[in-house]
Amino acid sequence: MKKKLLDILKVILFLGIGVFLIWYFYNKLTSDDKSRIIESFTNANYYIILLSVAVALLSHIIRTLRWQMLLKASGNNPGFMNTFLSLMIGYFANLALPRLGEVSRCGLLNKYEKVPFTVSFGTVISERALDLVTFIVLFFVNFLIQYDTLKEYVSANFYAPLAQKFEWIGKGYILWAAMLLIVVLFTLTIIYHKKLLRFRPYGVIIGIVKGFWIGLKSISKIKKPVLFIIYTLGIWVCYFLMTWIVFFSLTEMAGFGPVPAFSVLVIGTIGIMLLPGGVGIYPILVKETLGLYGAASATSYALGWLLWGTQTISIIIAGIIALILLPIINSVKNGTASNNSK
Repeated sequence: MKKKLLDILKVILFLGIGVFLIWYFYNKLTSDDKSRIIESFTNANYYIILLSVAVALLSHIIRTLRWQMLLKASGNNPGFMNTFLSLMIGYFANLALPRLGEVSRCGLLNKYEKVPFTVSFGTVISERALDLVTFIVLFFVNFLIQYDTLKEYVSANFYAPLAQKFEWIGKGYILWAAMLLIVVLFTLTIIYHKKLLRFRPYGVIIGIVKGFWIGLKSISKIKKPVLFIIYTLGIWVCYFLMTWIVFFSLTEMAGFGPVPAFSVLVIGTIGIMLLPGGVGIYPILVKETLGLYGAASATSYALGWLLWGTQTISIIIAGIIALILLPIINSVKNGTASNNSK
């Protein structure tokens, strides 16, 4: 009961932050800005936006193929359709609560493909770690090729807050105390490992850690590493294309080249990391980013909402369809298998 209440409070908190940001920024807009935003939504070319959604779907397909490679390297061989539908349900679940999607898709894969939860979750951790490394590389590439444009913005909005945060941690000796505690606990665990195995909770924890480790090691066992890298690059190329394509849906933004779109991808991704799905904050970051390139405030804000809204709606629709299809497909498959056995 307490866990459910905590989950509900988390959802309310994150949604509340998103709604507050929407309200705060909307009240700062002038009447002219509001009119231009409405005009942008009215005049947008939604056929072009549908093309962006199609590219996003392609990125999900590529991610599914990459995840299958990790799962096969860990000794499992799930079917494409179950893996893909589980992934889409995971994306859908993440809109409700952070990290719920990772748990959901691994649980579904365990149910329909008998992939051990801890192993599949380990592969998801590997995926997330790889995506984070890729994002960090893209962040610095973007910063270096546009140093003059982005240096003041990044310094004020990212470096300064991080510096203050770590300065506070250093003064309180919290970081050093935490590191010392981890070292002590790790040492005691090694010394008393055999004795601790007598306790069931410890054995369960060890089993979970082993499962995660199998999933993490799956990267080193991939049979086609070049293809795996191509899939990884393909996912981010799709992310970039689905962002840039939406620029062409608005006449005022069609003239902006790939460089501003690349900046929107990078800075916007930070917003998605900060709040579930980037609710509220994503359009603001798009507006702030495009303002560095001389884009009109109202138009760039509308573009941010078009980017966020269309992708969020498509994930909701795809997630609902996947929730319906997954049990149907597997019931048909199981029924067919049962009939064949007779």
